[in-house]
Amino acid sequence: MKRTNDSNKNFKGPRGGGFSGDRTKTPGLYVEVRNNDINFALRKFKKKVQEAGIIQEVRERGHYVKPSEKRAKAKAAGIARWKKKQAKENEKFGGGNY
Repeated sequence: MKRTNDSNKNFKGPRGGGFSGDRTKTPGLYVEVRNNDINFALRKFKKKVQEAGIIQEVRERGHYVKPSEKRAKAKAAGIARWKKKQAKENEKFGGGNY
């Protein structure tokens, strides 16, 4: 008996996802250009890209960062946030020159 590929039409894969060719709607960001106002559409697109964090992700994936470097960077950022908070509180409560 000969098998046909028709049985694979409804196959969704081991995790229920399906194949990449099964997508009906393309994922991603898009902006409609209305009244040929490209500048407005470009501003909207840049805002959507910024909110989605795409630029940040591309920068992070640009090169490999060792886990120790990630920890050191995160710790330095935490210390900077703490110092900024302390400076703000010090300014708020009038600490300083007597």
